[in-house]
Amino acid sequence: ATMQSEVQRRRFRQRLMLKSSLAKEILSEFLGTCIMIVLGCGSIAQSVLSRGTYGGTLAVNVGFSVAVGMAVYVAGGVSGGHINPAVSFAMCLFGRMKWFKFPFYVGAQLFGAFTGSAILFGVYYDSFMSFADGELYIVGENATAQIFATYPAPYLSLVNGFADQVVSTMFLLMVIFAIFDSRNWSVPRGLEPVVIALLILVLTTSLELNCGCAMNPARDLGPRLFTALAGWGFDVFKAGNYFWWIPIVGPMVGAAMGGLIYVLFIEIHHPNLNPDFEAE
Repeated sequence: ATMQSEVQRRRFRQRLMLKSSLAKEILSEFLGTCIMIVLGCGSIAQSVLSRGTYGGTLAVNVGFSVAVGMAVYVAGGVSGGHINPAVSFAMCLFGRMKWFKFPFYVGAQLFGAFTGSAILFGVYYDSFMSFADGELYIVGENATAQIFATYPAPYLSLVNGFADQVVSTMFLLMVIFAIFDSRNWSVPRGLEPVVIALLILVLTTSLELNCGCAMNPARDLGPRLFTALAGWGFDVFKAGNYFWWIPIVGPMVGAAMGGLIYVLFIEIHHPNLNPDFEAE
């Protein structure tokens, strides 16, 4: 009987198991991005909905950074744990991933971010309903839309906002390329998510002031779309002089630049990159 139940268990598992490696990677990116949003935006929710009594800026930055690290731990071994279309874009651009996977990764990341926002809204539903008499505001002292997506500071121009997102994502990818460069110091296997968490922490504590340091099109667009449908309304796309496209386009440009800078300044100068080539 035990043998029979073991066989049945194995059959059931085989039925559930995905055969396609791409399908496994898509599922992995979806879950990783979902985790990042629930735990990362959750740290913002806790701060905003408690009006700062449950953590300020530093708590949010630490929370979001560790959330990214945990998400990369969950997804890293299967899909690389990109959880960010800008990272996937740079990986394709520099030959680290095949281009045909790109739209699948981005779709999974967007859907994961949207789902994570829905879960977070569900967890804090009663808190949202008691926060401003159940009103969901985008701007003002009772605003809660910034829990999910990023919004610019009142002084910020679109040009400066775009530059902000390009530069922050450029540094993100520069260091990510270094972390996974086995010819550089690299990072002991299995500790990469910890270093990525530290990277996110330093980026958010140094480059967050202008517009929240999104650096990730899925992390911003998925939750923004959720808020548009969940009661905040489509004005979330009009806010900040139609700021919404900047955390989408800026990070893609910044990712390409960050990868290029790392390759040009560091990677191509490693010895023995090409065994047929001997330096003079």
